[in-house]
Amino acid sequence: MKINLDELHDEYGRYIYHLCLKLTRNKEEAEDLMQDVWVKVVRYSERMDSVDHMKGWLTTICMNTFRDRYRKDVRRSKHVMNQPETLDVPILDLVPSKSLTPGEILEQNDIKSLVQMKIGQLDVIYRTTIEYFYVYQYSLIEIAEMMKVSIGTVKSRLFRAKKYLKELMMEDTAVREYVIA
Repeated sequence: MKINLDELHDEYGRYIYHLCLKLTRNKEEAEDLMQDVWVKVVRYSERMDSVDHMKGWLTTICMNTFRDRYRKDVRRSKHVMNQPETLDVPILDLVPSKSLTPGEILEQNDIKSLVQMKIGQLDVIYRTTIEYFYVYQYSLIEIAEMMKVSIGTVKSRLFRAKKYLKELMMEDTAVREYVIA
């Protein structure tokens, strides 16, 4: 059965708009968010035939889109500052450098190696799920299709994988002290 996007918008448009409004608390931002949500819905419209709970699927897209926008805004706000009128220093001199110090690069590489080593110790099913989601950045729907399981199963595996990974890291005294210290 082919889902008609106009009918979908008629049925769930108000719901999605009110969810966007509740998340953003701003009419203009809610409208922008809603546009982004519907762009994603159109982009993934071929997959809608396999969706069991359309309202839940749309809610998930809306929440993920909001989170993505929020993260982007937070990252951007770290590097943008309002320059006071009385300040003679150009604003670019006030923006923190994006480049890491050699010590930070070494620390980042060490942590990356430790996490990769611990991921390698996970059962194959959990390791694969984590890699698909975090490394290859596949959506839950794409992972479910590739692994031939339900989205709920993918979510459960991802949750358990993160839990087991945390346990592995906390069991290793050297890793725990390095990461926490």
